[in-house]
Amino acid sequence: MPKFVVEADGGSRGNPGPAGYGSVVLDPATGETLAERAEYIGVATNNVAEYKGLIAGLKAARELDPDAVVLVRMDSKLVVEQMSGRWKIKHPDMKPLAAEAAKVMPRAQVTYEWIPREKNKHADRLANEAMDAGKRGERWEPANSSAALDASAARTLATPPPAGPVGDAAAGAAAVRAALASGGGTRTRAGTAAAARAGSAQAGADTLFADPADLADEAAPAGSPAPASGPGTAAPTITGAAPAAAPAGQGWGPDMGPPATFVLLRHGETALTPQKRFSGSGGSDPELSEAGRRQAAAVAESLAARGTIETVISSPLRRCRETAQAVADRLGLTVTVEEGLREVDFGAWEGLTFAEARERHPEDLQAWLDSPKAAPTGGGESFASATRRISATRDRLLAEHAGRTVLLVSHVTPVKILVRLALGAPPEALFRMELSAASLSAVAYYADGNASVRLLNDTSHLR
Repeated sequence: MPKFVVEADGGSRGNPGPAGYGSVVLDPATGETLAERAEYIGVATNNVAEYKGLIAGLKAARELDPDAVVLVRMDSKLVVEQMSGRWKIKHPDMKPLAAEAAKVMPRAQVTYEWIPREKNKHADRLANEAMDAGKRGERWEPANSSAALDASAARTLATPPPAGPVGDAAAGAAAVRAALASGGGTRTRAGTAAAARAGSAQAGADTLFADPADLADEAAPAGSPAPASGPGTAAPTITGAAPAAAPAGQGWGPDMGPPATFVLLRHGETALTPQKRFSGSGGSDPELSEAGRRQAAAVAESLAARGTIETVISSPLRRCRETAQAVADRLGLTVTVEEGLREVDFGAWEGLTFAEARERHPEDLQAWLDSPKAAPTGGGESFASATRRISATRDRLLAEHAGRTVLLVSHVTPVKILVRLALGAPPEALFRMELSAASLSAVAYYADGNASVRLLNDTSHLR
């Protein structure tokens, strides 16, 4: 019985934004390319584009032989887990696409395997070519494809390198930048070369989908908290990509220069924080507690020791301005207030615990948990609306601070949204991240639209 390997990918430059997919059917014995598919699909999300790529790849395999056994390899953990039946499909945009993919070939003929991004280079390049063609107002044509040229380089990368010295930090950083530059903008890539070579792409995805944690600035659901880092240690880098091998004879490729780095600091504790009460932009605007002031002073010392912050920007809410001022005073900088970094408005839930909000507004709270488009009771701000606001703020600040390291002092929701967008994670990932008071995260934004995320989330030593 014939057997094919289908590799598929999809991406969105904006998520949602201009999107496309790519898929390739391979002979597993020889690696020979048997069929390629790619298409620009207009404005869509990463996940929609990934599912479209899967469907196109399966249809291409069916055209070659409808009785073939097919192994689908994708770097989208979401698609692989959902199509394997291990994760539920809740998003309304995903359900019809998953159903269509399941109907292309009998379920018994198709299996799914997650692979790290560097092993999916062929499909990735096809997706980029489709998006580039769409940007020019053209259709992708197989005759113009260069994706097959990258396939051998991608397979070479899967072979462990010979033992030897790793090289100095500067060379490693240049390698990461060059690797990010070489792959285009199919999807956000996060992580470091060392972490990717160590195989932490899978570990990062598992970390992202850990147990539920904070749902709002102060509020969290009843149940087991998400695991935190150990005292004084940083959480692992969450990676979505590994460095790509440069074509032979071309060296490392262009150096994009230093990224714009946003160091994301959640404000210190208020009186509401230990009680885990909703505290957004529509509530009492509490000040820092004594513990919160100690946290702000401690994180200011930590950032002063690093010596990398060039600008301090804060949410207009009092707890953030106080935290930002403590840092700015220690660094000899001034604080700029940015309205776009405010916390969401939790409407009638302001000041309530999660349990109290569920008791008083059970249907509204459940709707909020089920859909990013649902707003809190009483005219609050939905996560979808907040994402649009925060994305616009991010883009403007990136344009203003290219190549600089900027401290953004904000709240749980804005920080989680920035991290989620950098990772290309689905909206429900907001409910799977823990963010302690006065915790630090960092996102480096490169010139090609890719990003790397670093989490430093332990603050037990700051209390």
